[in-house]
Amino acid sequence: MSAPQTSAVVNPVEPKPAASVVLVRDAPPGAPEPIEVYMIRRNRGMKFLGGYYAFPGGKVDPADGSSAVLARCRGIERAEAETIFPGRPGAPALAFWVTAVRELLEESGIMLACDAAGQALDPASPRTREAIERCRKALMAGEAPFAELIAREGWYCDLRPLRYLSHFITPTASPIRFTARFFLGPVPAGQEPRLYTEETSEGFWIFPGEGYRRFLSGEMKMAEPAEYGLAYLAQFASLHDLWVAHDDRRHKFHGIVDRIHVFWEKFDWKQNRFPDLTS
Repeated sequence: MSAPQTSAVVNPVEPKPAASVVLVRDAPPGAPEPIEVYMIRRNRGMKFLGGYYAFPGGKVDPADGSSAVLARCRGIERAEAETIFPGRPGAPALAFWVTAVRELLEESGIMLACDAAGQALDPASPRTREAIERCRKALMAGEAPFAELIAREGWYCDLRPLRYLSHFITPTASPIRFTARFFLGPVPAGQEPRLYTEETSEGFWIFPGEGYRRFLSGEMKMAEPAEYGLAYLAQFASLHDLWVAHDDRRHKFHGIVDRIHVFWEKFDWKQNRFPDLTS
């Protein structure tokens, strides 16, 4: 997810499936931009994009596509997910949604869950807050599969808030590659992301236009998914408008994945293509 390639790569590494969540919320009244987005900074020592600013996410684990966890999903059916984008061997499309939920819990402490009747969690309840923290700790400790951990709490993955946003594939020259699906997600009522330092060194809310300008100035290093995500979000006048634009659940970054091929070898990937955001 860095620069475009100018030559073919012999036997490129097979990209691993991954998923990320772009958390968004309304900005405070009177703020210079109408939307805020949550970003993290990956620890500098990480092999893949160490020190880069990004959105919470990670690779799809084999268990994310298990029948046990898929049965504990609400809001989108397995067949419907496959119509939005095709799955991969060992990773059905719905597994990417599960990964998004799991990684969001791991990296930010946000839990997208509901009960069997579809009732969302009540974060105002101390019992719920304790359960979220207990579930996260057990998940990070590898105590049990994600499906078993949420079943213990009587939870189901609540996929209703998520909207599919984009698809990126790491360039063929990279020794570590991912085929990553990005989802938009509102912050659940009563929950706030928290910083956990297993994989991240920073976690903060930022105006997307501000983040994009800081990227252009070299202040914030990020790969194209974050760069394009920020620039895309900055063009909306409200969170409501953003959500309406994604009612179709279709990805919006058409063709960007093709940048890794020779077609793009003369394309200036770093030139500013969102001029309204630079002033």
